[in-house]
Amino acid sequence: MKLRIPWPHFRKSVAGPVGLTKLHQRLFYKKGKFSWKRLGIISLWFLGGFVLLMVFLFAWFAKDLPTPTKIRALVSHGSTRLTDRNGKELYTISGEKKRILVDAKDIPTNIRQATVAIEDKRFYEHPGVDPKGIARSLFIDVFSHNYNQGGSTITQQLVKNTILSNDKKIVRKIKEGILAIEMEFLFSKDDILTMYLNQIPYGGNNYGIEAASRSFFGKSAKDLTLAEAATLASLPQAPSTYSPYGPNLDKLIARRDSTLDSMVELGYATKQQADEAKATKPVFSPKKDSITAPHFVLFVKDWLVAYFTDQLGDRQLAEQKVEEGGLTVTTTLDLDKQLIAEDVVGAAKDKTLKGAGASNAGLVAIDPKTGEILSMVGSVDYNQAQFGNYNVTTALRQPGSSFKPVVYATAFKDKYNPAFNLFDLKTDFGNYVPTNYDGGFRGPLSIRQALGSSLNIPAVKTLALVGLDKALQTASDMGITTLTDKNRYGLSLVLGGGEVKLVDLTTAYGVFANGGQLVPTTPVLKIVDSQNKELYNHEQKKDARVVLDPQIAYEITSILSDVEAKRPVFGRAVSLLSLSDRPVASKTGTTDEFRDAWTLGYTPQLVAGVWAGNNDNTSMNHAGGSVAAAPIWHDYMQRVLKLYPAEQFNRPDGIKEVTVDKLSNKLPVDGSEPIKDVFASWQVPKDKDDVHVQVRVCKENGLLADSSIPDELAEMRTFVNIHSEMPDNPKWEGPVQAWAQSKGLTNKPPTDKCQGGNIAPTVHITAPTNGSTVSGQFSIEVSGAAASGVKSVEFLIDNTAIATDTDAPYSAGYSANSLANGQHSVSVVLTSNNGSTASDSINVNVSKDNSPPGNVSSFNGNALGGGKVSLSWNNPGDNDFKSVKIYVYTDPGGALIRTVEVSSPGNSVTISSLTPGVYKFTARSVDNAGNESSGLSIILTV
Repeated sequence: MKLRIPWPHFRKSVAGPVGLTKLHQRLFYKKGKFSWKRLGIISLWFLGGFVLLMVFLFAWFAKDLPTPTKIRALVSHGSTRLTDRNGKELYTISGEKKRILVDAKDIPTNIRQATVAIEDKRFYEHPGVDPKGIARSLFIDVFSHNYNQGGSTITQQLVKNTILSNDKKIVRKIKEGILAIEMEFLFSKDDILTMYLNQIPYGGNNYGIEAASRSFFGKSAKDLTLAEAATLASLPQAPSTYSPYGPNLDKLIARRDSTLDSMVELGYATKQQADEAKATKPVFSPKKDSITAPHFVLFVKDWLVAYFTDQLGDRQLAEQKVEEGGLTVTTTLDLDKQLIAEDVVGAAKDKTLKGAGASNAGLVAIDPKTGEILSMVGSVDYNQAQFGNYNVTTALRQPGSSFKPVVYATAFKDKYNPAFNLFDLKTDFGNYVPTNYDGGFRGPLSIRQALGSSLNIPAVKTLALVGLDKALQTASDMGITTLTDKNRYGLSLVLGGGEVKLVDLTTAYGVFANGGQLVPTTPVLKIVDSQNKELYNHEQKKDARVVLDPQIAYEITSILSDVEAKRPVFGRAVSLLSLSDRPVASKTGTTDEFRDAWTLGYTPQLVAGVWAGNNDNTSMNHAGGSVAAAPIWHDYMQRVLKLYPAEQFNRPDGIKEVTVDKLSNKLPVDGSEPIKDVFASWQVPKDKDDVHVQVRVCKENGLLADSSIPDELAEMRTFVNIHSEMPDNPKWEGPVQAWAQSKGLTNKPPTDKCQGGNIAPTVHITAPTNGSTVSGQFSIEVSGAAASGVKSVEFLIDNTAIATDTDAPYSAGYSANSLANGQHSVSVVLTSNNGSTASDSINVNVSKDNSPPGNVSSFNGNALGGGKVSLSWNNPGDNDFKSVKIYVYTDPGGALIRTVEVSSPGNSVTISSLTPGVYKFTARSVDNAGNESSGLSIILTV
């Protein structure tokens, strides 16, 4: 466009009141004649003045500007990229600007050429400023007051976007030009273009070609097609107007096509290539405002700030480093396992959690061998308005019984072991009387049983025995960072009375899984800067250390993986705390009033922890760790461990399986109750059981039995000298002694000897008398006594038991008709409450009646029809007459089909359900001895 300045305006503005003619004559004429010499001198003066003016202006404006070398440092600021352990993108930490710096080699030629074609066609020709563009821009800005005219080169735009403002004032233009020229002296064109492409805004918070490429096309800049490169090159002039997600997509495509035309004009592309690119419909990535693994990403950001604060000594500098350092951070997260974790926790929201009265849950999983976090889910829904972005895996919550293994591990450092006996009895610990979950008491049981069943009283006793200081030290050694104020805790600490972080407690369980070795938990594998210089490597910073004896770690693992130790309390819920295809150790935890539910567990390859509850600390529906948290833990472990081969827990050298006495925890003696368990090498007992004392006593009264007492009246009896875990503490000793008394366990063996008549029980058959004759039904009667009381009297005939009686007077009835004629023995055995016995025996004679009774008379019958007959007779007059048996035959010589017995004094009967035909009916009388008469018969047709 040609600019025409009206003459009157120019004359007024430039010539002024002197007028052009007079000015012209004064400058170029001498004595009325034009002087070439004067023209030359004046021209030199003007030229010199212009040069001096330019030098002055250059110096004046350049004195307060940064040197061009500082610009490289400024454009090196880039966003921090987070990837999972396999290089999958997670998030870009960018502050207000998301920038991913790339090297020149990773910026393809097509994006370089497209940018030059649309932004600065003379880029490779001008010295940093384009005189034509500058002149046009200045002229219009000055004379038309239109400050929207462009003209800046790529170099000028780089300067403007790096260190200058975006205003259109002429002073800024001068500064911009000066720095652009300086940059052209110090850097190559390719360097300038690379810095520009790393710096320029492309819309939203995307700064630089790499961030733009990843946001808009989901790929690295080096993989852009010609059409995609031309599209991105078209954005910087007006990023908002040309936004792919805005209403002006047609304008963006039109500008892309214009860029392609310019590339053809400059020889960067053929017309065919440009036409093919124009025909390509752009496919943009969905606009994303979400974060992959959001709780983990924010956890990593905090970790990075802490790490660089330690490195730089200044938190503000550290935050700037994290947001603008152009870092690439390879995290420990395994995105595949993370997605499983998110799916499992999310699916529990409307099922497991809703049923338990819980609204939130968190999960963290760690590789115990490396300390690397593989999964972290901080809530069921990150976008939930009230609590979603709150990361419960790093929150302070009470762990309930899930803290018990730490205390028992402390005990195993001392004289205690999995078989050590503890008394689960109501105990006052001094204004603190804990109860078990079910309010019951189980008496003596091993630590294996106590921890497996998660009983509270034995756990509190264990903490009291080992001391709070030692337990807190073990917790700290195992990676728990929050239990730092000893004065806040008491014996309730073992039941979860101190707040911990789920990520810390999971780390501690990882020590058990890793054979006593702690590898500090980390979310980061490697950090490199924009120049690909490695700043951090987890392999170099592992700092693994043994914090627990491997034998102790195995003892805890042995208990937590013992399904049978859990079964008495957890019942069918054991299936949620175990896996069918491999061994796994697990523990639940529940806090008072069901505010927190925990489940933690591990294999040698993976340790995972789950918390469930309500963020506002309200109670659940009486749901504990096995109900609210265990299903989530089980589902995650079951799905993720399919990716691992089954692996057994390593049993370290020095672990032994030893049989000991249940109460004394020493080698058993006769009469003691043996149990078998695992022991660390230094815990294996060498002494014999000193709790049990065996003494020979009379069975009946329990007094000492010397050699004069026959063996049948004496026995070896074990006396248990029971004491509590703290015999000198009445509050511990009292309940144990009361329990022992209730079980009949005396503390001392007897000192008095057996003597007198109460050594053995007595028994005597009082009826029938010895040698007497019995017949029919007869009764056996007995008298007996025992010092400890009669437990039972057994009756025998011919050494065959016929009855037992437990209540005096003792008797039993029997029928002589069941015996053959002749002599038979009758005996009794009395057993006392203490197990002593006494016996007595007699002989009786049996004389049975073999004579049949008299016959029936007047035996008559009538057929009634319908398969019925009516029979009647006269009974005989014998004294021992008992009944009449009716025998029914199919015909006079046929088979017997039915027998009917009618007891005396009955003398008639009706027989039904007979099929038509001829029947024979025979009536025989029967006496008490079972003898039958010959009988009478009649024949009837039915």
